[in-house]
Order: sequence, then structure tokens, then C-alpha cells
Amino acid sequence: MATAAPPAPPATPPLRGVQPLRAGEGHSFFWRRLHSLTGIVPIGAFLVEHIISNFEAINGPLAYAQQVKFLNSLPLVRLLEWAFIFIPLAYHAGYGVFIWLRGRSNVNVYPWAGNYMYLTQRLTGLIALAYIAQHVWRQRFSGVMLPEHPGAAFHKVQVELQNPWMLAIYVIAMIATTWHFAYGIWLFAAKWGITPGDKARKRFGYVCAAAGAGLCLMGLISIWAFVGPKYANAPADVMPSQPPGVTMPAPDNPVPGSTNPEPSSLQR
Repeated sequence: MATAAPPAPPATPPLRGVQPLRAGEGHSFFWRRLHSLTGIVPIGAFLVEHIISNFEAINGPLAYAQQVKFLNSLPLVRLLEWAFIFIPLAYHAGYGVFIWLRGRSNVNVYPWAGNYMYLTQRLTGLIALAYIAQHVWRQRFSGVMLPEHPGAAFHKVQVELQNPWMLAIYVIAMIATTWHFAYGIWLFAAKWGITPGDKARKRFGYVCAAAGAGLCLMGLISIWAFVGPKYANAPADVMPSQPPGVTMPAPDNPVPGSTNPEPSSLQR
């Protein structure tokens, strides 16, 4: 006598959050590792370079303009800009938002330090994304084109920071971005097996905290260079373009021991 087939189990709705990774299923492992790697190289490396370059603002508008001019004179700079900044940043931000939308915070149920760090990493990432989007648009693609007019770089940032709301946004974004990067380095080392064990992770946590605090301090000092009294009302362009055949005046006080140059066209 044939027996009746057992009833099918009731269909259950898919669980919220990021689904567990099973062997042979999906490509989540690859995309997560790529997301983690791009946060360090090239995006993290560019962040460090960007903060160091902006720190040149403490030496005045001309020094800052020379740094901007140097960066924009690198070979294949536009190709490098897209290949190592814009495209990796778009992927890192997009996949980070994807993880945030599929995940969920549970600090209200499990108020542990790791859960708070997870939540803070997501919030600082969103703050950094919103800031970078407006910053790139306002400083790179609108107004004076700094690649063609590097002498206007200091004045352009200074004018923007005269708005107290923009100044507050810059300060908050600097703190959020450096925190996100510092904790991202710690996560990278843990995920990639660089710091096995609790002791190694704890010690490396101090290193990441010190590095993040140092970068944040440099960034805040750079902001102060634009808004402080030392370089108030900087010229609109410290490297004005000269008409063809016209050179800048010779210095009034030539270097001792050197021969006096021929008078420039403006002195004749």
C-alpha cells in the first residue's frame, strides 16, 4: 500500500540581513575582500596623501598652490585619477551602502563594544560618502578649474570655509573620515589574518587609533590654516597667468654674488 508523501515544510520568508556564506554559493567572499582591500589601497593611500598635501596650507597660499600644481602635473594624472580614485571609491562606497542596507544593528539588544563599532563604522562611512560627493563636485568640477589654475586653490577653499555651516561640515567630516579609515585598517588586518589572536588585535588597535588621531589632527590644522588670521583674505590667484612675451618682474634684492639679470619686459 502506497504511503502518502510527507507534507512539504511551510515556506519561510528569507531572513533579513546579510545571508550566511556557504561553501560553493555566491561570490560574497570575493566582493567583501575586494571591498576591504580597496578601502586600504588605493582609497586609504589617497586619503593619507590628500591630508598630507592639504597640510601644506600651513605654509601659505603659494606653497599650497605649488603642491596642487605638482599633483596635477604628474604623468597621466587624469587616467590615474579615474583608475585609482573615482572608480575604486565608487565601488567601495556602493558596496558599503549595500552591506549597510542588508545588515542591521543590534546594539539595543547586545550593547557590546563590537556592535557599537559596527554601527559607528556604518555611520561614519555614510558621513564620509556625503562629504566626498559634495567636496569633489565643489572643488574639482565647479567654479574655478584648479588643474588649470592651481594658484586659485587656497582662495577657493578659503571662500568655502567662510560659511560657518561648511566649516562645521568639514570638521565633522574630517573626524568621521579618519575614524572610518583607522578602524577600517584594524578590520582589514583582522579579516586578512594579519593580526591573529586577541592580543595582536588589541595592540594593533592602539596603533590604528594613534594613526587615525594623527591624521585627524593634521586635517584639522589644515582647516585652521584656511580660516585662521595668518592667511586671511588670500589673493584670488597667487599664480596669475601672464600674457605671451611678458614675464614677472625681477626680484628687487638679487642673491649676493650673482650678476644682475636683464630687466624684464615690465621694467623697460
